[in-house]
Amino acid sequence: MSVLEEGKILVTGGCGFIGSAIIWGLNQMGIDNILVTDQLNKSDKFKNLTPLYFDDYMEADLLLRTLDRAPNLLEDIKVIFHLGACSSTTETNSRFLITNNYGYSKRMAQWARIQGIRFVYASSAATYGDGSKGMDDEDEDLSQLRPLNMYAYSKHLFDRYLQRRGWISNAVGIKYFNVFGPNEGHKDLMRSMVHKAFHQIKERGCVRLFKSYHADYPDGEQKRDFLYIKDAVAMTLHLAKSPKACGLFNVGSGRASSWLDLIRPVFEAMQRPMSIDFIDMPASLRDKYQYYTCAKIDKLRSTGYQAPISKLSDSVSDYVKNYLVPNLYLGDGLGEKLHS
Repeated sequence: MSVLEEGKILVTGGCGFIGSAIIWGLNQMGIDNILVTDQLNKSDKFKNLTPLYFDDYMEADLLLRTLDRAPNLLEDIKVIFHLGACSSTTETNSRFLITNNYGYSKRMAQWARIQGIRFVYASSAATYGDGSKGMDDEDEDLSQLRPLNMYAYSKHLFDRYLQRRGWISNAVGIKYFNVFGPNEGHKDLMRSMVHKAFHQIKERGCVRLFKSYHADYPDGEQKRDFLYIKDAVAMTLHLAKSPKACGLFNVGSGRASSWLDLIRPVFEAMQRPMSIDFIDMPASLRDKYQYYTCAKIDKLRSTGYQAPISKLSDSVSDYVKNYLVPNLYLGDGLGEKLHS
């Protein structure tokens, strides 16, 4: 029996993109003893949860009050997937990011440490900055990294907090690269380019991409490590239940692909001719833009994760044809499998 089957699982940010996908992955394993927390406010991201199975839901602020006043109500939790955070790379309210991404994370980590709970949390590939210091998760000198925006710094700050206290050796911090796939529709400007491209093609027949402002990268040839959400879930769940896994891990494809590589299969899946309109990048983003990201995933592989990683074109085609076109969420039709 793995740690995921020993007791209740807490998923913070469970209505979000990766959080709801983790619940879907757990459901695929036949697991639904899950407490979900999030901050719904006026968002319609609750729709990500509607096909999924879990035991209870709690707003994020109530979770903190429960930890302070009645922690015995949470004593059966054995694993935390801490995925709740503001994920906007353009958020400029530093106080909000520090409170939401750093302070909340510290409280969750402290509780997990005291209770001996397996703690899996979302860091970010954005902590690597422009990549000039490398993107190697086996390099433990985090002080050399220079995040380019406040979101990335809030994640980096928490990584360093755990490292200074030696807690990172009893946790799993996941540096997600460019993850895309079903359940991201609520993310507005932070949606993947696949989601944006699908709707741009439907509306105007072409896709808008930023021009390049780097001599080494022609327009559309800026490169990122794109990873399908289904692969990200498989990697995350593997790390959560692997006794060998501790510390920071890159979760990516291990391949650098261009924006054109990403967009081409969207047009193909929609059976439309390829048409790109290159537009000016806002001046406020130009000195914070990552032109190349590629995950080094040897550390992940060393824990025994041997599954092949989906081809980019296959992943995009699955997303477009099986989710975007029919407007479906991860888990639609899952009930028969979970309770058969």
